[in-house]
Amino acid sequence: MENFEFLLHGFQVVFTLENLIATLIGCLLGLIIGAMPGIGSLAGCALLLPLTYRFNPTTAIIMLGGLYYANMFGGSFSAILLNIPGDTPAIMTTLDGYPMATKKKRPGQALLTANFSSFIGGFIGMIILTFTGPALANVGLKFGPVEMTTLLLFAMTSIGWLVGENPTKGLILTLLGMLVASMGMDTLTGSPRYDFGNVYLLGGVPFTPFVIGIVGFSQVILLMEQRNTAPKLVTEKLTLRGSMITKHDVKRLALPAIRGGILGTFVGVLPGAGATAASIMSYSTQKSFKSEEPLGTGAIEGIAASESANNGAAAGAFAPLLALGIPGSGTGAVLLGGLMLWGLNPGPLLFKNSPDFAWGLIASLFIANVLALAVSWGVIPFLIKILSVPTKLLIPIITVVCIVGSYSTSNSMYGVIIMFISGVVGYIMQKFQYSYAPLLLAFVLSPMLESNMRKAFIISRGSVQIFVQKPISLVFLIAIVGIVLFPVVRYFLMRIGVIQPKTAR
Repeated sequence: MENFEFLLHGFQVVFTLENLIATLIGCLLGLIIGAMPGIGSLAGCALLLPLTYRFNPTTAIIMLGGLYYANMFGGSFSAILLNIPGDTPAIMTTLDGYPMATKKKRPGQALLTANFSSFIGGFIGMIILTFTGPALANVGLKFGPVEMTTLLLFAMTSIGWLVGENPTKGLILTLLGMLVASMGMDTLTGSPRYDFGNVYLLGGVPFTPFVIGIVGFSQVILLMEQRNTAPKLVTEKLTLRGSMITKHDVKRLALPAIRGGILGTFVGVLPGAGATAASIMSYSTQKSFKSEEPLGTGAIEGIAASESANNGAAAGAFAPLLALGIPGSGTGAVLLGGLMLWGLNPGPLLFKNSPDFAWGLIASLFIANVLALAVSWGVIPFLIKILSVPTKLLIPIITVVCIVGSYSTSNSMYGVIIMFISGVVGYIMQKFQYSYAPLLLAFVLSPMLESNMRKAFIISRGSVQIFVQKPISLVFLIAIVGIVLFPVVRYFLMRIGVIQPKTAR
């Protein structure tokens, strides 16, 4: 109850004209930046931070917090309509969002599903942050290199679920993603790896151009190939009423969104994990639950799992930032720098010494959640006009978006070249029916897995016993063994007739 009273005080802080305007501006900027591939919340907060130095610290953090949170909403726009994730947490949204918008001709419902799921996931994260923020931050501190290694191994083990009944393809793509991620400088020793004498490759393969190429530019090549045969979507008369989701759709998205919000909040608290890892883990987890349609074919459950998790992680990231002064992501590090520049010291005493600041920020996230949902819903009729653009015009538009997004991350043509190469690879993968999801998942998680695993072995002086000596890591190891053995046990039970094989729908 005490925290609830503090939250009410936080709303009193937010409900001033200055802070409400700051929340609205942050939300609008977050939605715009999130929808523009290649920028993301990190660059958005970094660019906006110098402009807030003259603001009241509470007003400044409210604006930046609103931008960071609404960015998760905006990333789904281009992911669903153009198959290009606006920000990295929206990668998994493309798997079902784009097919639902194009193949199933339900773009409005796909966008609204993403918006409502983001709202649910964010709301769950904010409730957890309000009542268990400091305690949750202390739990996050228990995840050292050993625990993070087993957690990431658990996520990597579930990659096979992303390719249905063909684990061989999942294994091949996982190994390819790990190989690409290992290019560049060794994170611990500084030794070059797989640079092939190219100075640009010393910095590794940049993530954003690689993702834009695999997911977005490969789609451009497919559009060029199918430009004369692809059916034209009729979306000119689609209205807000026509975009509404049905009661059945709400039932389908509810449980995945709730699960994703809880899981995303927990992952967001962990240092270095971030919203991208949260959406990947949530989508992988959804594979083990029942979905009305197979994930990857335009399933509402897939959109809900991904979008709710990244918004839950965005809310959860504020727990270690405020309670312990530990940023959970790159954007959190920028916000931490802002706190220190404003003369505030994050930690357990922040809630006691600066209650207006801490609880005002938490309350502003609730307001930002509502504003982002309202604005996202309101612009749906304008967004879906993108799908009515003729293919001959859409191809150059998407190409320009891919080039600008890739160039903006590296400020050189190197990013554009990576985008083109990965686009061709993505096109070949689609032609041979290889899903890009396991490749991207391995590419995202491999650097974190390598870094934490090597730190764990340094701590234990090369002994693997440390992974079974820690209770949390032992639980994850047992879960990994269960995942590996499950197909074998299931196959054996099918052979002896205990369970019946699944029939195609």
